[in-house]
Amino acid sequence: MTLLLDRVTFRYHRWDRPVLSSFSYEVPGEGLTILLGPNGAGKSTTMSLLAGTVEPLAGRVLLKDSALTSASREYRRHVAWLPQRVPTSRQLTAREYVAYVAWLKGENRTSVWERAGAVLDQVGLAEQSGQKTAKLSGGQLRRVGIACALAHDARVILLDEPTAGLDPHQRTVFRDLLRKVAARIPVLMSTHDIADLADEANTVSLMDRGRILHHGGTQSFLDHARPDAAPARQAESAYSVLMGLEGTS
Repeated sequence: MTLLLDRVTFRYHRWDRPVLSSFSYEVPGEGLTILLGPNGAGKSTTMSLLAGTVEPLAGRVLLKDSALTSASREYRRHVAWLPQRVPTSRQLTAREYVAYVAWLKGENRTSVWERAGAVLDQVGLAEQSGQKTAKLSGGQLRRVGIACALAHDARVILLDEPTAGLDPHQRTVFRDLLRKVAARIPVLMSTHDIADLADEANTVSLMDRGRILHHGGTQSFLDHARPDAAPARQAESAYSVLMGLEGTS
């Protein structure tokens, strides 16, 4: 299932310049897509519009080839949204929280408890399912967010800077999980960190100041690297070339 921003304009305050102006972007219908760009590029705004948490001033946000727009409850049922700060309830256990989110998204009340246990097992949190979310680490909370998406049969998963604040081990665990999830459900992950451009990414979109500078396969992104770039530095070089940073200090 594909999400589409169709000629969208958005500003946070009426006296501000638009963050996005007549902006169009289509989320690929399979695999993992990395939305890459510096802070202030418009990534979080793009993610919020796709998630339906804000509405555009002009244009449409919709599930392509359907009549569902981001203003509809059915749209939001199909789209899972994991912001940078996972909005859990500190008084609920991991299993209670996942079950509650699934119920809010329209899943059957009689089945959400068993389902919550099953998806927490899938994300490697079976042993922590009875713990209060307030006691979980940042990496574990990210996995709780993924479990919520799996519990309500989301068709697309949106992740806004999900590796921010994670230590190297937590990043590895999260990426391993992401690879498995993206094999089943399209995932769009925003990041400003070139290190998040993992081998398993199918598509890279590079964004800056409300514009898409590159959108295509991971290899087509890496092909922009300077010929003399070391293999381990190709992603950094490609980013610098596309951003026009080569030769600057």
